Amino acid sequence: MSIKHGLLALLRAEPKYGYQLRGEFEAATGSTWPLNIGQVYTTLTRLERDGLVQPATDPAAGDTGDGRSMYEITDAGRAELTSWFETPVTRESRPRDELAIKLALALAVPGVNVPAVVQRQRAATMESLQELTRLKRNSRDSDISWRLVLESMIFAAEAEVRWLDHCEVMLSRHRRTEAGTPTRSTSTETPTLQEESRRETGAQR
Repeated sequence: MSIKHGLLALLRAEPKYGYQLRGEFEAATGSTWPLNIGQVYTTLTRLERDGLVQPATDPAAGDTGDGRSMYEITDAGRAELTSWFETPVTRESRPRDELAIKLALALAVPGVNVPAVVQRQRAATMESLQELTRLKRNSRDSDISWRLVLESMIFAAEAEVRWLDHCEVMLSRHRRTEAGTPTRSTSTETPTLQEESRRETGAQR
């Protein structure tokens, strides 16, 4: 999600000040995407330049003279927001996966202990997954927007751990192949400590 469309979405109902937008943005995302006020006003300036928002006058507050501007969405902004909601997010439009690139480069650069990189990442991701699970357990059912964001992060962390397990198996097979040792099926191997830990995390959820 871009900050641009997030602010447009929050302006859809009524005009708001920058500090209001920042607070509502962080509340909607459970503070998983913190914004500073500079980011908010920089984005609003660009939106105004593109004709998607415009300064609005607050009838209740009047002219305070403090330089603060209240913004409202324009018709062009509403059209842009509608198009964003109606257009699926493509894989190509998302940020590049830094972890996948990191592992690819670790394999390409001599002298890097790639299995150690995988193990450290798995430990960090498992710790994050356990914290996310704790946050979900303590969240309220009424916090639907926050729970959606939270569960997305949980699913992503679980997928990352599974992918890291897959990477470890591939690396192990590659090392055995290079050494001339036949590979063996992993389907009957004893579950690893990481797998047991994930099962325990899943049971807590």
